[in-house]
Amino acid sequence: MTLDPDAFAKLLVDYCLEVEAGDEVLVRSTTLATPLMLALQRAIMQRDAWALLRPELEGEQRGFLENASDRHLDLFPKLAYEESRRFDKSIGIQAPFAFGELDGIDPDSLGRLARARQDLRDNASNKRWCLTLWPTPALAQRAGLDLDEYGAFVQRALFLDQEDPVAAWRGLGAFQDTLVASVSKAREIRIEAQGTDLTMSVHKRQWVNSEGKRNMPSGEIFTGPVEESVNGVIEFDIPSSPPGVAVSGVRLVFKDGEVVESSAAEGEDYLRKALATDEGARRVGELGIGSNFGISQPTGMILLDEKIGGTVHIALGRAYPETGSKNRSAIHWDMICDLRNGGRLSVDGEALQIDGKFVI
Repeated sequence: MTLDPDAFAKLLVDYCLEVEAGDEVLVRSTTLATPLMLALQRAIMQRDAWALLRPELEGEQRGFLENASDRHLDLFPKLAYEESRRFDKSIGIQAPFAFGELDGIDPDSLGRLARARQDLRDNASNKRWCLTLWPTPALAQRAGLDLDEYGAFVQRALFLDQEDPVAAWRGLGAFQDTLVASVSKAREIRIEAQGTDLTMSVHKRQWVNSEGKRNMPSGEIFTGPVEESVNGVIEFDIPSSPPGVAVSGVRLVFKDGEVVESSAAEGEDYLRKALATDEGARRVGELGIGSNFGISQPTGMILLDEKIGGTVHIALGRAYPETGSKNRSAIHWDMICDLRNGGRLSVDGEALQIDGKFVI
């Protein structure tokens, strides 16, 4: 695989997190990401900071859920809470052993666990954080590529194939500044595609330029729509399953901001129970517009697929407070709608994107 873990670690430590001397940096992933975790340990320590590695074993998450009592599902260890309060920065690396790792686990248990750990997520989200991925055989298979091909694909998505990756990310950020400027005073967004006609208000909401600081790779602008304003129907033709769960072919109908009808070709039981997680799970916490045209095809990974240039995504559940949204939930589930074949994205009646191409 051509992806250089040391170059990757340098990008994460210097550009994404801007690690400084004395920082305590939490690094979470599975053991399949060992090359990147060790590279991050070296890079973080070279900046006179602390690297706190938290590797997950194969089968660990499933084993926890299969053996969990009410205590395990509805509470959390005191030590986990203290850690979530005390670290300075964090990196989460998605590196799954397999897709469908949690098949057969009761979705109610997953919902209880998500609700119980809301305080841990809130503590972590208030710190400097970055989410990324490391190529694994499961990810490559999901994308229909061999591991070397997938590694090269991820390298391009990270801009690590370019002479100066940081300059490339700053260049994308500058382009996205123009997108933010074009929608900053918008009142209404409309999404139209096959089986989709959805409107929402973004009046007085803030748009955020996601230029690779929190997600790596990135390439989107996003906001939080007015909570009661989402109306219409939307179909998601790019599968976007949460880790360990298979869900595809999702269709949602909204009325006054709330999901009133839902269906899925695969994983409908999980979808239904996820929507029942809490009051905020049936509302939209985020609207995102993908702008990374270096990610050219869906791969089955939300982190990558939601950034595809020519797509939009909405997230059910938890919002980002900096957008002005107040929606709270234990879930944040991004679902992706492809506009590259007959789709249209309009801002106050004027086209921003037609067939996945920006027209500004």
